[in-house]
Amino acid sequence: MADGREHLSHLLVEDRSANEDFRRPGRGDPKIRPVEDRAGHGRGRLGELQSAFEAADESRNEQLNEDELRALGTIVTLEGDDASYPLKVDSLQQVTNHRKAEDKKPKWLLLSVLPADEATGSPELATVWVSDQYRPQFLKLFEDYLGKETKTGRPGNNELVANIARIRTTVLRDLWQSEGAPTEGQKTWWEIWLRPSTDGPELVRRFANAGGLAVSERLVRLVDRDVMWLESTWSQIEVLPFTAVPVAEIRRPEFIDSIEDLTVDEQAEYVDELAKRLEPADEVQPAVCHLDSGVARTHLLLEGSLAPQDLHTVVGASGFDLDGHGTKMAGLGLFGANLDGFLIGNAPVPLRHRLESVKILPAKSEPLHDPITYGDVTAQAVALPEITASRRRAFCMPVSTNSDTPGNPGQPTLWSATVDALAAGASVVRDGDELRLLDAPDPAAARLFVVSAGNVDDYVRDHLAQSDTSAIRDPGQAWNALTVGAHTELVTPPSDPAYAGWNALAPDGQLSPHSRTSLLFGTRPWPIKPDIVVEGGNVLHDGASLFETDHAVVSLRSTGHGNDQSLTSANATSAATAQAARLGAVVMATYPEYWPETVRALLVHAAEWTPAMRSELDAARARGLEAQQHLLRRYGWGVPTEDRVLFSSDQAVTLVVQDEFTPFDGDDFKVPSFRLHDLPWPREVLQDLGDAPVSLRVTLSYFIEPTASRRGWRQRYRYASHGLRFELQDPLENEAQFVQRVNREARTEEGGGRPMGGQVSWLVGSKQRNYGSLHQDIWETSAAELASTGRLAVYPVGGWWKNTKKRERVDQSVRYSLVVSLKTEATGVDLYTPVANLLHVPIEVSAT
Repeated sequence: MADGREHLSHLLVEDRSANEDFRRPGRGDPKIRPVEDRAGHGRGRLGELQSAFEAADESRNEQLNEDELRALGTIVTLEGDDASYPLKVDSLQQVTNHRKAEDKKPKWLLLSVLPADEATGSPELATVWVSDQYRPQFLKLFEDYLGKETKTGRPGNNELVANIARIRTTVLRDLWQSEGAPTEGQKTWWEIWLRPSTDGPELVRRFANAGGLAVSERLVRLVDRDVMWLESTWSQIEVLPFTAVPVAEIRRPEFIDSIEDLTVDEQAEYVDELAKRLEPADEVQPAVCHLDSGVARTHLLLEGSLAPQDLHTVVGASGFDLDGHGTKMAGLGLFGANLDGFLIGNAPVPLRHRLESVKILPAKSEPLHDPITYGDVTAQAVALPEITASRRRAFCMPVSTNSDTPGNPGQPTLWSATVDALAAGASVVRDGDELRLLDAPDPAAARLFVVSAGNVDDYVRDHLAQSDTSAIRDPGQAWNALTVGAHTELVTPPSDPAYAGWNALAPDGQLSPHSRTSLLFGTRPWPIKPDIVVEGGNVLHDGASLFETDHAVVSLRSTGHGNDQSLTSANATSAATAQAARLGAVVMATYPEYWPETVRALLVHAAEWTPAMRSELDAARARGLEAQQHLLRRYGWGVPTEDRVLFSSDQAVTLVVQDEFTPFDGDDFKVPSFRLHDLPWPREVLQDLGDAPVSLRVTLSYFIEPTASRRGWRQRYRYASHGLRFELQDPLENEAQFVQRVNREARTEEGGGRPMGGQVSWLVGSKQRNYGSLHQDIWETSAAELASTGRLAVYPVGGWWKNTKKRERVDQSVRYSLVVSLKTEATGVDLYTPVANLLHVPIEVSAT
């Protein structure tokens, strides 16, 4: 952010309310081949090297007409003699010794190593690029073999030179890395692997243009290679080793779009290297607790974050994942969507949270659960990690099923009601087809559940219509859960020519074709779901009738269960849910004092609609409230980012209020009062901004206690124990008028009417936002108008506590989280400091 500070902590408002070397695994110190005629061997290799350089220079001058493509180095091939005497490859990689990494230049670089093949008698081959500038130093390695001896009497560089049987000019065939021989005589696509350089890709394009060749615009950057694709005959590219193109390898095209497209051995190298850079969180830190098919905790990228005692099961004898789904979700729950970035990076990766797992899905060889027991299974699963460790956790449930009330989508079920009760901190058992709560909700035992919206059953070209007519699956309708749908920004089709004409089904920023919605919930008082959407991948479409739903290029990378180094793809709402649960655990690690209700609120509060979503919402708003609510039931509140979830900035300050009160008091359950929050408003700054646009976002999050009986789930106020609402003081309203209006709104809703709201032009409005137990709205206005307000009221409305007058709930205290943020795009504005000063929060000042 220009002219400001990012990554400032949110403000808790209290007391204001009534690069890598090549490695070959398994090789120890190389054995040295005995050389009887040191002088003859040394002069032979030195002469071959000099001849190779001369031949390369000649080819360079004869075959290239463009100076820009003339090489600044030479590729030579070193041949071994016997497989028992491997080449000393660690001597074949050297850079200058400048202090700064950006100043270092390569002297010579090892491009590739082909092992000896005893079956064919092929020797080991190493291809090495030698900079023209440092050619004399490379020659000196062989000169020292002839003229110098070590303290032990051995020739200089003996381990390197003794095992080389031949040195020759490199031809393109030496750089071939695929099985079998390259196709010759016909035009085909080639996969060109380049040494990373700033101009490498551009040099490939110049080479292609000079030769009239086709080149793919696709470029994949790996940690030590860039990969491009070129279409030509073999003879047209044989000159490549003599050009400035930093070619390191050439392969049969596999069209590498991600690390997952590499060979198993190559993937394993990346995984091994990343595992060494991981810094797992301490065992007391919060965790993502996966309720899924188990986890293969021996995976190198997971084992440091998932202790053996944190692997549980309620089905079968072992919590180890045999099917793979849970292991995929664990990888996303630990690394989010950035595993590719971590794999190709080289920096340490500190982790702030851990993993837990409870296997609740039976393997193929194990009996299935009776659907009526899903809630029981969930309750058992929740208890196991809580008994084992006292850390905080986000329960991740990327599993779902069809509702047992298909004619009434959105209606609570035994499973969703169990989730609601467990989230509120109650203990439950099943009694037939009803729930029995063993005790009243305990706010101190409240839990954060992150559940998936579920995936569509079929794919069609009009994917939005398919999603809109696919109701969110059980238990995604749970009031107290954070329900996660999927959107996608993965829209680039594969580079493989076999997919020519294929495209991504959903455009950038749109709902993922995998995701369900709650449009079929209708206008009944069921919650608006999903709450948020997170990257869940795309679907490929051939333009006719074919769909590919799991291609790696439009999916997310994660950990696989095939072996302890495997990588795989994940997608759909399960993948989105695992990422959202990770965000929840990271919030818990950053703000240990925040309640589960607050964590849920922050994830929703930090969500924003993509431009594609916002455009549709604005158009729907002009058509009326019902059209707008339909789109809310498709997109929820949009896409959260980690930065917005965790941090405020100078221009976007977030206030967090955690409060509790008794909504119903006395035998007649009268409403005694509401909570009035006098927020620390930066009025002077807002007044100085005048007509500059600002936005106010308010999120109210609380947990309801579900009723135990299904008999009342179709009736108003019979499922939820209570409801809470928020109202903002109008700019022209004094405190007395505001209090009077809030009382009027409460009475109206108690009587079955809809609240009218004040004069604030909310984006959603009080008639649309008051579904479920999480309410949010946005006011986009001028700074001067916003300066005239600053008080928020939170008031209760009746639920089954009041309407049944249940005596054990008299004087039951409820708690809620209120998250309020002010945001402006005006540069050079500091909203954060004046608010922090009012709260007596110390501000870090940088020395100038």
